Amino acid sequence: MKIGVLKTDDVRKELVGEFGEYPEMFAELLRAQDPDLEFVTYEVQRGHYPEDIDEVDAYLITGSKAGVYEDKPWIPPLMDFVRKLRDAKKPTIGICFGHQLIAHALGGKTRKSDKGWGIGVHSYEMQETPSWMSEPQDSFSLLVTHQDQVEELPPGAKVLASSDFCPYAMVQVDEHMLTFQAHPEFTKPYSKSLMELRREVFGDETVEKGKTSLQNDIHESAVARWMIEFLRR
Repeated sequence: MKIGVLKTDDVRKELVGEFGEYPEMFAELLRAQDPDLEFVTYEVQRGHYPEDIDEVDAYLITGSKAGVYEDKPWIPPLMDFVRKLRDAKKPTIGICFGHQLIAHALGGKTRKSDKGWGIGVHSYEMQETPSWMSEPQDSFSLLVTHQDQVEELPPGAKVLASSDFCPYAMVQVDEHMLTFQAHPEFTKPYSKSLMELRREVFGDETVEKGKTSLQNDIHESAVARWMIEFLRR
């Protein structure tokens, strides 16, 4: 299976040398479950798109520091492409910004949450177990970094997992789009470095709480398997 990664941001220059760019993070995460996966990166923030929607088997939209509602010239074309993916029934996964963008592009709504920043390890309760999930869990935990949240779902969407902080944490749209607010591709060292780098943005109390949460387990391998299962259906 060949996955097209729609890259919507760059890793901070202070961190890229140690941790790589987002497509490399996803490749490492997913190849740990399936070494035969292939990846193609499209720099959509710079206007780079596939010439043919079918030149890859599936798509993955990365996270970004941008908000989906911001007036940035590359965001409307990406929303148009998401609608093309929906119309073509192309298997697609959205992560963080990608999660929010899919909802926003298809008729939902994303905005800054009045709950503030979520960073570190967050846990989610499964609300529904889809038939494609071969190893379901009652709950799972992942790393997060977000202030924006989906606050209205698009038509055809159902909530698979949620938390008090993030009610729409894992969402399936129709039969071919799966989205997560959290970051399965993040590692704890990357998350900790990002917290320190953005301490002035997050605030000391939020950072210290986030760093403490890193003692908790995360379930990135299980989520990676779910992602692959969903794309391979």
